[in-house]
Amino acid sequence: MEIRPILSAMWRNRTGSILVAIQVALTLAIVTNCMFMAKSRIDFIARPSGMDVENIITVQSLGFGLAYEHGPTIVEDLRLLRAIPGVVSASSVNSIPMSGSGSATGFRAGLEEDAPRETANYYVLDEHAVETLGVNMIEGRPFHDYEILDAGSSNGDMTEQVIITQAYAEKLFGDESAIGQRVYDGLGESGEVVGVVEHMFGAWVSWSGLSQVLWFPRRPTGPAVRYLVRAEPGQLDSLMPVIEKTLADSNRNRLVRNVRSMQDAIAGSYAGDRAIAVVLFVAVVMLFVITGLGIVGLASFAVRQRTKQIGTRRAIGARKRDIIRYFLTENWLMTTIGLTIGTFLTIGLNYFLAAQFSIERLDITYLVGGVFALWVLGFLAVAEPARRASKISPAIATRTV
Repeated sequence: MEIRPILSAMWRNRTGSILVAIQVALTLAIVTNCMFMAKSRIDFIARPSGMDVENIITVQSLGFGLAYEHGPTIVEDLRLLRAIPGVVSASSVNSIPMSGSGSATGFRAGLEEDAPRETANYYVLDEHAVETLGVNMIEGRPFHDYEILDAGSSNGDMTEQVIITQAYAEKLFGDESAIGQRVYDGLGESGEVVGVVEHMFGAWVSWSGLSQVLWFPRRPTGPAVRYLVRAEPGQLDSLMPVIEKTLADSNRNRLVRNVRSMQDAIAGSYAGDRAIAVVLFVAVVMLFVITGLGIVGLASFAVRQRTKQIGTRRAIGARKRDIIRYFLTENWLMTTIGLTIGTFLTIGLNYFLAAQFSIERLDITYLVGGVFALWVLGFLAVAEPARRASKISPAIATRTV
């Protein structure tokens, strides 16, 4: 089949062809960037936290009344929690990592005036923290039980020993080993680094320093305390009511609440990202539907307009497959022109978004995928109108009305 007659027919009916090409171009530009941004949000949510989040339960205990004793309560609670069948380990903590609530301050690698002060999320944890969180310790050791201090006036008070993440070790000490080095707070007090955790997220999932974390060996300041309880795989749901009842029955001078999975505890931190991803996916689906309907509408209109012309072609020997191929080729040309324009629009839109909102540059794979998807969409959208056109009888050519 020659392309020139098809191009001539498209030129004679250029308004519809131009509209389809523009629609395809805009769809490619918007859909490709939406898919890329949605996938970026999903990847953001799915980042490895370094912790066994899927198997951790969080619990909050709030003491009240004159009979409540904070320190002994924590010790007894942890003894009971660790004795429950199906519990791997448990630790007290001042706040839940990745929950959006936490504490941070700056520390230095030395007392020199030019020593930079680097911010870190800090957590107060005990000797079971490594096993409870499921993190990987790459240097040094966990805290010893005799190093765990009772609740002080502040969770952020410096201790003799600290554990830090690898990301924070690199911030403070560069390529040097952090083990045995000292970390200084704003008051000049220091603690020795006894362990380095490979990776762990802190409180605020959108913070650039999310992996900068420091641990103190201390029980949290009361009267509120949170516990992290790591369950054996598959035991999480069945353990939650047992944990709540065990703690509630052991001490009537406190309130046990918010017994839930760590995944639920941190869900709110990613709620906005999930909403953005859903909205972008819905926008992509709607644009595909609208574009497909537009192509179907134009093709159906073209068939009605060219009924006598199609009948004439059938009368002089054109086969059904020739008619189908004609409309498919015409649509392919319109779609290809739109995709060519849309490729430049896609790149331009991505550069604009990257400059205005600091998003990543578009992965070319998404552009190639978008082009292929719209080619397929164009083929499917025009298939039915082309089939109807092929069924037009040659006798139509003899009609005058």
